[in-house]
Amino acid sequence: MNENNRYIGMLLDDRYELLEQVGEGGMALVFRALDRRLNRNVAVKIMRDEMAADEEFKRRFCAESQAVAMLSHPNIVAVYDVSHSDSMEYIVMELIDGITLKQYMDRRGILSWKEAVHFSKQIARALGHAHERGIIHRDIKPQNIMLLRDGSIKVADFGIASLENELHENNGQAIGSIHYIAPEQARGELPDARSDVYSLGVVMYEMMTGQVPYTGDSLGEIAIKHMNATPKPIHEINKDLPPALEEIIMRAMASNLQDRYQTAAEMADDLEELSRETDPENADDDQAEQIEVPDVKPVRSVSELSKKGFARRRRRADRVIFLSGAFLALVLAIALFFFLWKYWVEDIFAPATRIMLPNFVGMNYETLVNDPEMISKYNFELTFVVDSSSAPGVVLKQDPKPERSVMVVPSGIDVRLEVSTSSSTLSVPEVVNRYYVDALQTLENAGFVCEIENATSAVVPRDYVIAVSPSAGEEISYGSVVYITVSSGPEILTVEVPNLVGISLDSAKAKLETARLSFGGSEYVVSEFESGTVIGQIPEAFTQIEEHAKVTLIISSGPAE
Repeated sequence: MNENNRYIGMLLDDRYELLEQVGEGGMALVFRALDRRLNRNVAVKIMRDEMAADEEFKRRFCAESQAVAMLSHPNIVAVYDVSHSDSMEYIVMELIDGITLKQYMDRRGILSWKEAVHFSKQIARALGHAHERGIIHRDIKPQNIMLLRDGSIKVADFGIASLENELHENNGQAIGSIHYIAPEQARGELPDARSDVYSLGVVMYEMMTGQVPYTGDSLGEIAIKHMNATPKPIHEINKDLPPALEEIIMRAMASNLQDRYQTAAEMADDLEELSRETDPENADDDQAEQIEVPDVKPVRSVSELSKKGFARRRRRADRVIFLSGAFLALVLAIALFFFLWKYWVEDIFAPATRIMLPNFVGMNYETLVNDPEMISKYNFELTFVVDSSSAPGVVLKQDPKPERSVMVVPSGIDVRLEVSTSSSTLSVPEVVNRYYVDALQTLENAGFVCEIENATSAVVPRDYVIAVSPSAGEEISYGSVVYITVSSGPEILTVEVPNLVGISLDSAKAKLETARLSFGGSEYVVSEFESGTVIGQIPEAFTQIEEHAKVTLIISSGPAE
């Protein structure tokens, strides 16, 4: 995990401080983090860089995460936040203090049937809640089920874990999910709620026998067994299993979709009925080390209804499945439309995102840098050159060259201008009593480099210029340093340096200005990060320094060629 230490201490979106890495997979890294806004520990899952480079994978990761964020159930790991940006993809989840059901089964071996029923009811309730909202897990297995110390269950990674298994499968690696996959998934068909029911049945089979129903020398061999074979009867392995529980498990694992439970809620009802018929006084109290499984008397179940009531409940469940499927199809159709509009149709009707760069040569640079429309589109970088043959202030050259096609970007198009000056000196503009940001821009546009100093003043308002050195009107060489003294009010105040690591240079400059600090220049170093990404800063984040003090940024120039 040492290669991922670069994330430790990072503050995401000015809110989530990464404290330590607690897990990793082929798709993402998992960190324990502090939510500074709500002062609570959370889990942050960050997509690996190589995965984030795959636009389709990234799109699916975000879509699945945003869908799961809508779920709210005591037996589902909550998703608090989803962040989608060009530089990083991550989700913020409930931090679970417990172990996976797989770890618990490895420690305990075959579980008591009461314990298995207690766990399975909670998993079925979680699945039922998600299915009612059109969300299919697609990868139910003991590794994705968390067991808390009080015996409660939390189902994790709805819709997301299957992406990681897909990644492993595409790379030719063996994946644990093949042991829990539904027959229709093995045939390559689209899974639905009944696929999750089948996987839960396999998990229950493993809890009751200590082994999965099908094994083989290859993924294909196991998949074929799921489609065609019949598992060894559970009672031949576990003599203590009630026949009613074996019937529930085998019905959940039925290869034929019509013979299987049609909803997870229906399966949960039968598990509740089995619990209700059990005498709590004689219940098996077999429990895990440090895990207390509460013996709670369940509510009345569907099995206590009349035949007519049961039939009515069944018809209602069928309607819910149909309507859920229709709703999901509508959502997918809408999502497909917006995807096609965004990445194809919109380009036909929307204006071009590239323009031909105007010819600035021969224009006066002051006209350009003082034109609000121009500075809203372009970032002018000026270089002054002594040229007695041209009038002072005339643009001699530009880069990129005129009439070149350039991409329009929100941060503005960078243009370097070479400007004529009649002598080797320039006159310092008058900026005293002006707001310091305006003064900076005026001096830099005139060809000077600025240094800010703070001073207290009971007369000049805070953030306004008290004095400049050299004084206004003095003739100095272009490119010379002009020192600006800015009022901090009656006393000098300090501010906290924001965390700028992981964002672009332009974003970092904007963040510094918001924090009432100044950009102190940058140094570029070769690194594995994308070119233009901030990978270090001086002073460090969260230190207290004077207002308007400079912060130097270490910028990645990209990997070595």
